[in-house]
Amino acid sequence: MKNFKLASSVIVTVLFSTLAACSSTPTHESTGQYVDDTVITTNVKAAILGEPSLKVAEITVKTYKGEVQLSGFVGSVDNIRTAIAVAEKIDGVKLVKNEMTLK
Repeated sequence: MKNFKLASSVIVTVLFSTLAACSSTPTHESTGQYVDDTVITTNVKAAILGEPSLKVAEITVKTYKGEVQLSGFVGSVDNIRTAIAVAEKIDGVKLVKNEMTLK
């Protein structure tokens, strides 16, 4: 019985430690948030690639906790507006930050 209590205590401690390691903090994403952000980034990149007026190689997409940052070089203000509009339509995007620069 003593060994059972000890084993139970160890298992509970390991489970709580694992859960704590997966939680988010103001400066770090949880594992789930990281996966969600990766999916958002991939979907935004695919949508930009599918937009004929944009050159995907020149627009970088980064996502953190649902906030998408677009950076890189574009040829016109219309390209900036289009890229932002495309990104805003993606599920899970909470905010789009524009860091794009005109060539």
